[in-house]
Amino acid sequence: MAIKGKRSALYIPASNERAIGKIASLACDIVILDLEDAVAPDRKSLARTNAVAAFTSSLESGREAFIRINAIDSEEFEQDVLALRQTTAPVVVPKVNCSDDLRTVARHLPDRPIWAMIETCLGVQNINGIAGESRNLPLAGLIIGANDLAKEMFCRLDRSRRPIWPALSMAVMAARANGLDILDAVFNRIKDQEGFETECAEGVEFGFDGKTLIHPTQIEPCNRIFSPDADDIAWAERVVSAFSNTENASVNALNIDGQMVERLHLASATRVLSRR
Repeated sequence: MAIKGKRSALYIPASNERAIGKIASLACDIVILDLEDAVAPDRKSLARTNAVAAFTSSLESGREAFIRINAIDSEEFEQDVLALRQTTAPVVVPKVNCSDDLRTVARHLPDRPIWAMIETCLGVQNINGIAGESRNLPLAGLIIGANDLAKEMFCRLDRSRRPIWPALSMAVMAARANGLDILDAVFNRIKDQEGFETECAEGVEFGFDGKTLIHPTQIEPCNRIFSPDADDIAWAERVVSAFSNTENASVNALNIDGQMVERLHLASATRVLSRR
């Protein structure tokens, strides 16, 4: 079961020493040290060196950190693999098209958690096979990459993400069917706080555990929205309390505050309380 510690995952360009230096002061649950999109080609080598050092520091401080490598068909992949072998870092794999991509990464970087980015049309089409690799590989979760997916689809993602709603639902269902965590995509418009909070709330409605971020100002609202509020907690406590009553031991449905609640909702209530 996903817990509170997967609400916010901030991408940090591993070529940016200043940003890396601020990691200890950040309130995000996860940092993703990026070797891919956020790093210019002539700074990839520097980024690898920085990522290895930053992961080691994060590990010592108890901070959860991942490293996003370059795509497996890129010129940078081999050098990324050599660098990450110096660490035990969980690896974020971009542009996963099929389960074979994950097997390739696992062969090169064994014995570490893998996070698969779903950001291609093929990746969406093969989502069940990709998520199903959790039975064979240390696959820990999925991450949505909406920007690349929209680019391939030639669709527009303005205030509404309607064109990719089916993909989001399919990814969440595949994650849940295979016991994986799943993080929602980044929100690009840094100064649009209302839009960001709306998209976070949409992510909660879809069932995501948390969201990937591109700027520190997004951390606080993300953590707040992906945590249960007082009403959620109060409702969950009433559900747990009602079904814990010995008088209801053999009852599968109860009237709680005028609403019919089935025993199957007990799992949801328990999850809410675990994320306080």
